[in-house]
Amino acid sequence: MKTRELCYRIAIVSFLLIGIGTTTMAQRRGRNWDGYPNWGGSYDLRQTALNAGFNEGSKEGSRDRGRNRRSNYDDFSAYRDATKDYSSRLGDRDLYRRYYRVAFEHGYDAENLGGYNDRNDNRDRDYERNRDRDQDRNRDGNRHWGRDWDRYGQYGGNSQLRQTALNAGYNAGIKQGRDDRKHNRHRNYNDFGDYRNATTDYSSKLGDRELYRRYYREGFENGYEDGYNGY
Repeated sequence: MKTRELCYRIAIVSFLLIGIGTTTMAQRRGRNWDGYPNWGGSYDLRQTALNAGFNEGSKEGSRDRGRNRRSNYDDFSAYRDATKDYSSRLGDRDLYRRYYRVAFEHGYDAENLGGYNDRNDNRDRDYERNRDRDQDRNRDGNRHWGRDWDRYGQYGGNSQLRQTALNAGYNAGIKQGRDDRKHNRHRNYNDFGDYRNATTDYSSKLGDRELYRRYYREGFENGYEDGYNGY
């Protein structure tokens, strides 16, 4: 009886540990959508974009891991287009693409860390912290951050990298936004070479280039909307 009871207890503990491990892995793979930023838009838009982006990123990350390589996100047309599963009934396409890309990055890194361990380990904490900030922003109806860099994302890297990237991106974005406002047109961010390249003012001494590009694009997006809205 004692042996049978011991075996039973071992089986229960093993089952629980497997469950915990599976849950942890699922969380690290980023399918907890509540942990992602909320920039507004409908529930369906956000859910569809995050799901599609993560799936595509995960697929490409797994493929690159099998080939023992690490690609830039921009190497993938799915990331550049960022419109998989999009339809006009969901709402704003640029907002969809923004959600899609952040999920793609997370999905890719979940499958293929490629030396990005520190950034990926910190990302879940970053999303939790930034989620509250973004929810406050939406609740207040204040989508104008301007040059208040404290309100932008914290994805790691040194302060000089982050500051340089946000400033360069914002400057380029507000210039394009004001120009499009003047000519009564509103374009996709990806229409701009500066946004696609996202390397203006970058130098290797600042640190990781992909991280720089991520900050740059966030600065560009906010700068563009500020310029287009007359700030």
